[in-house]
Amino acid sequence: MTKHKPAVIAIIGSKNSGKTTVVETLTRELTKRGYRVAAVKHIPEKDFTIDTKGKDTWRFAMAGAKTIIAISPTEIATIEKTDTNKLMLKSIVEKCTGNDVAIIEGFRKLLGKNVKIPKIITVKAAEEIWEAAKTFKPIIALTGLQQLDTPQLSVPYINALKDSDKLADLVEGFVKKKRKV
Repeated sequence: MTKHKPAVIAIIGSKNSGKTTVVETLTRELTKRGYRVAAVKHIPEKDFTIDTKGKDTWRFAMAGAKTIIAISPTEIATIEKTDTNKLMLKSIVEKCTGNDVAIIEGFRKLLGKNVKIPKIITVKAAEEIWEAAKTFKPIIALTGLQQLDTPQLSVPYINALKDSDKLADLVEGFVKKKRKV
């Protein structure tokens, strides 16, 4: 039995615009509905590492291991030492195989103009809406942590905290449509 690839939804927005809150909210809502959700976080800081200096996994990497797998009683972590500058969407999605939906936070350059990936854009101010409309395609919703007036837009603005079910309904519709393809 082959595992299916997930539907992919991108969450894109400026720093502190509510992206993580939207991923968390969508994950909670979709999981309640029975979906298996993969959440992917882009961390642009150059010196960031999930590993801890001096720990065994770090020592394995320092010895030259390119893939390090740590297994505890409740989780498995895979650390791949690689250059991610040329990372392709296909590689990310393959890591999410077996899930119904992959919610990808960030990766503005990788996903911004990819018309196959629906986007939920988080905004802090109305000015960001018009810039997003020019930059990102397709946008299925705008969201944020406060209500903004969005006249003349063909996509809904959904408050992520107050109307998380409506946001999940949009994503669920996309997931169901992708399954039929």
